[in-house]
Amino acid sequence: MKSIRTYLLLALLATITAVTFLSLLQGYHSSLAKTDALFDERLENLASIIVHANHDTSPRVERFMSLEPTVFFQIWSNDKTLIVRSSNAPSEKVYAAAFSTGFHDVNFDAFRWRTFVLKDVLLDRWVITGERIDLRYEIADNIVLSAIMPTVLAIPIAALIIWFAIGYGLKPLKELTEQLNDKQATDLSPVVMNNTPVEINQLLLTTNDLLLRLNAAFLREQQFSADAAHELRTPISALKVQVHNFIKRSASSDDELASLKQGVERMEHVVEQVLALYRHSPDQAMQQMGTVDLHKIAQTVLANEFSQIDAKQQGISLLGDECALIHGNQFALESLLQNLILNACKYTPTQGSIIVRLSVNERQVYLSVEDSGPGVARKDHERIFERFYRVDGDQHASGTLGCGLGLAIVKHIATMHRANISLDSSDTLGGLKITLQFPCL
Repeated sequence: MKSIRTYLLLALLATITAVTFLSLLQGYHSSLAKTDALFDERLENLASIIVHANHDTSPRVERFMSLEPTVFFQIWSNDKTLIVRSSNAPSEKVYAAAFSTGFHDVNFDAFRWRTFVLKDVLLDRWVITGERIDLRYEIADNIVLSAIMPTVLAIPIAALIIWFAIGYGLKPLKELTEQLNDKQATDLSPVVMNNTPVEINQLLLTTNDLLLRLNAAFLREQQFSADAAHELRTPISALKVQVHNFIKRSASSDDELASLKQGVERMEHVVEQVLALYRHSPDQAMQQMGTVDLHKIAQTVLANEFSQIDAKQQGISLLGDECALIHGNQFALESLLQNLILNACKYTPTQGSIIVRLSVNERQVYLSVEDSGPGVARKDHERIFERFYRVDGDQHASGTLGCGLGLAIVKHIATMHRANISLDSSDTLGGLKITLQFPCL
């Protein structure tokens, strides 16, 4: 059911049509019965008039009396001699049975006729009057048709009135919908409506209750995030300092100390990625959406992360259009590019190459990051965007440690900006090429 208004309109029109049809059908049968009774009474009265008005008993078959072609009469003597008849009546008996007072249905002249036989006791003769039955049905049909036509013509008018009446009745629901649509992502205040119908009031109460519970849940989540950031970063920073001091004073082998240092750094990386995944929720990002230049964001991220790239003696280039404007959240897009570039840096060998490329057309802005690393098998193209998934797990051929959240964050931010993301092999460098297509302004 796509529309309550349309459903109610069709249901009401169908009900009106069905009830009208049944009433007209009943009216047709009633009209037919009344028509039969009226015409039977007319035949009976006609026979009675002839009995009382005509006292001539001499046969005169040749002398015709003209009547309308749908009505006829005959006068028969008791010895079955035709005394007189109308011009449209047959010259013989209209039915084979003996004369008997009452109504009879007979066939002649290609029509079905209703006849009435009356005994003239005074002159000892029989008067027969008749009328075509099909005319009775025709009159009944005309009566019903005259009743149907106004109803049929009134249905479109009724449909229009019902349409506006239902629309007026659903106005509070439309108002509730508009208020919910106009709410900003940060506005979880209750919806206020005046003079709400009973049917809408319960929906309004349920909606406001949901908004209150959502607001409480978001507040708890924000508080948890702030507490977690403080509680996790502080001991990890202290642990890093302690590991650094321990390395200076320890006589342990370099391999053992390197593993310890890597474990602490990996823990720090996981915490930062988990917190970043929370910070880039759609509701929060929508609050700071605006016009941003991907080229300038790329320059900023490259400058911030150049030390890590230079540490592996890798070369990195920013190519393409110098103005790539899109509608987005600058902080989230910086995090997206940071994860793409650091992911390429991790899996690209020492003295390898990385290219960040931007191109713009009338509809889309293309951002791609490609490297000279080992690439990713096609079977893993979809799975690498899953949270905590890493190709070959922690036993990746590159030996690079990770938590499997970097590309999940990239996918999350891309979806938030209505960007399509695709993976392929780099034609230039031979490694992985990740391309994002953003809609233009």
